Amino acid sequence: MDRVTAVARLDAWWAARPLRQRAVVHGLVVAGLLFAAYLFLVVAPRAGTVGFDAYAYWAVDLDDPYRRTAGALAAFTYSPVLARIFALAGGLDFWQFLWLWEALLVATLIWLGGRRWPAVLAFPPVALELYHGNIHLLLAAAIVIGFRHPASWAFVLLTKVTPGIGLLWFLVRREWRALGLALLATAGLVAVSVAIDGRLWLDWVSRSLVPTATGAPLNQFSLPIPLPARLVAAGALVIWGARTDRTWTVPAAATLALPVLWPSGFAVLAALWRLPRGSSYRSGAAVRS
Repeated sequence: MDRVTAVARLDAWWAARPLRQRAVVHGLVVAGLLFAAYLFLVVAPRAGTVGFDAYAYWAVDLDDPYRRTAGALAAFTYSPVLARIFALAGGLDFWQFLWLWEALLVATLIWLGGRRWPAVLAFPPVALELYHGNIHLLLAAAIVIGFRHPASWAFVLLTKVTPGIGLLWFLVRREWRALGLALLATAGLVAVSVAIDGRLWLDWVSRSLVPTATGAPLNQFSLPIPLPARLVAAGALVIWGARTDRTWTVPAAATLALPVLWPSGFAVLAALWRLPRGSSYRSGAAVRS
């Protein structure tokens, strides 16, 4: 199914909905947009915490990037590959980095939503994601792109790690080339990084991965569902989806498998707006507008 056909079918489906249902959807979108406006126009000036997570990316120190525990201000929890990349931002003032980072997130949001991007912004976790400046929207984009260019899964595996359970999609469907490209791209980046920052990899495993392996809640804002239980459920979901050609199960499983399940983590579900329909890597699937 090409992009034009997918959009035409979606428009036809929307037009066929009863007026009352469309009114409810429009009402929810308006409510979501009002929440986003309240978050940035009312909460932000009072709390002064816009870019809480982005600050950790800007402040990463290659001498000891994992000295702070997860959940603390400026705690960096991603692999040394990302630490090395984010360290390049050290030459900018934080406000400069934050504007550039937020511009990237907004651009990603618009790309994911296409002409329906206001509906994506109206999804409360997306507004929270923009407020804190995490990478969940970028994960959503990597998952969407990964259906056509599997190497983008390297970003998932080298940041949050456990959402990489979505790669079971390729395994179950026996799309060996796609799976191989995803793993090879990741392994290549890891090999280069280990050669440069071998010590940091030991620190990352012992001081970041292991402490968060249980998925225990870091504070009152994270959901108290153990990671092992969520991984089992996520694996079952994506296996079922791969067997029944349901691409939506991949971002859903990736969300469920996040190391710590924050409310803003559900922004990964923004991928649902741009997923290919009933397709696979082998068929050269194109994402829809």
